[in-house]
Amino acid sequence: MPDTQVWVACLCADWCGLCRDYRVVLEGIAESFTALRFAWLDIEDHAELVGDMDIETFPTLLVADEAGILFFGPLTPQAQTLKRLLQSLEDPSAKRQMHTAASQSLFQALPAHPQLHIRT
Repeated sequence: MPDTQVWVACLCADWCGLCRDYRVVLEGIAESFTALRFAWLDIEDHAELVGDMDIETFPTLLVADEAGILFFGPLTPQAQTLKRLLQSLEDPSAKRQMHTAASQSLFQALPAHPQLHIRT
């Protein structure tokens, strides 16, 4: 991945048992991918940060850096699936989509909200 800060933001809901269980998975993966920053957002508690992002199912992940979106969408809630995804994005030539206004806004807001960070 390029030499910019990459964020892995899990967009979930606290009322969702699957999401609460997945947070533990995300925390474990964060320990292995120390070059990445991880955040967990309850889309209801932090609706102002999520904005117009289309969340159809949980868990939904946004993996992005300043240059754009590496991945945005639902992901099956298994550690191996997340690990394989993140490993595939380590390639410096990984394709990015342009940020939408909502993803850019969320990406820029994440550093200012340490309460959302998985690992500091």
